[in-house]
Amino acid sequence: MNDRSVTSGIALSIAAVERDTGLAKDTLRVWERRYGFPSPGRDSFGERSYPIEQVDKLRVIRRLMDIGHRPGRIISLSLEDLHALAAQSAEAPRTASDLRSDRDDLQRFIELTKAHDVDGLRRSLSQAAVRMGVDRFVVEVAAPLNRMVGEAWARGYFEVFEEHLYTESMQIVLRNAISTIPHTGNRPRVLLTTFPNESHGLGLLMVESILTLEGCGCLSLGVQTPVWDIVLAATAHNADIVALSFTASLGSNAVADGLAELRAKLPRATELWAGGQSPALARRSPPGIQVFRELTEITPAVARWRGKRV
Repeated sequence: MNDRSVTSGIALSIAAVERDTGLAKDTLRVWERRYGFPSPGRDSFGERSYPIEQVDKLRVIRRLMDIGHRPGRIISLSLEDLHALAAQSAEAPRTASDLRSDRDDLQRFIELTKAHDVDGLRRSLSQAAVRMGVDRFVVEVAAPLNRMVGEAWARGYFEVFEEHLYTESMQIVLRNAISTIPHTGNRPRVLLTTFPNESHGLGLLMVESILTLEGCGCLSLGVQTPVWDIVLAATAHNADIVALSFTASLGSNAVADGLAELRAKLPRATELWAGGQSPALARRSPPGIQVFRELTEITPAVARWRGKRV
């Protein structure tokens, strides 16, 4: 578990907490009213000021949300109990020596990250991508490794900077892999992005990798694009499909309402695809929206789209 005794007395502004945890300012205010946590003080200007101990707890709550836990059920738990829940959810031990599992091929990436061997991590990821091919690398390495890193962070095994080190390395490897794929620019033309307050972009890169392999014309807007701007971009680029990625951290209502709004604003001929770990996607698929629960579903969906236009 992380030792934060050296940071006692440090406090962050609400903007800094939003950047640090990925939790939106509005979410922090709602939780403060609804659950009594976080409970910030006030600085000399009367602005909210969050002790670093509360920020540490918010980080773990955010990570537990990413693996499917609801904030209302966990926000009252102590930091120790949250770490224990993370370990239980991951069904994995806490210590470095016990972290070895049946997937030794993935564990070595965890160990390189923990050793802060950036060059070794990126080299090993790149070699795996070349050896396996982009499709297998995304499905068999990137997707499960992302989950392992998230669980390691939630258990307190990874520091925030170590998770960031891994994320940046994987993004570089995926972008390089995409750049080596001949871009035919064939249809369907796919616009990729996430909603506001959804800051995770690895899912988008994995989807873009598979779509590019399938010869689709891909345009990524990156993360956190407002609904109306998604509509404008889809219209400007004549997109056949708009594809969105979600983690469990974005509230179910925000996911459902945003998808409904986007579906209503997009041309009827433009398909709307959504995938990821949001609980909202595990329910009945909203009308006019195709939901993907596994990356392996993408290739058949592209074939289906093309088959309808033969």
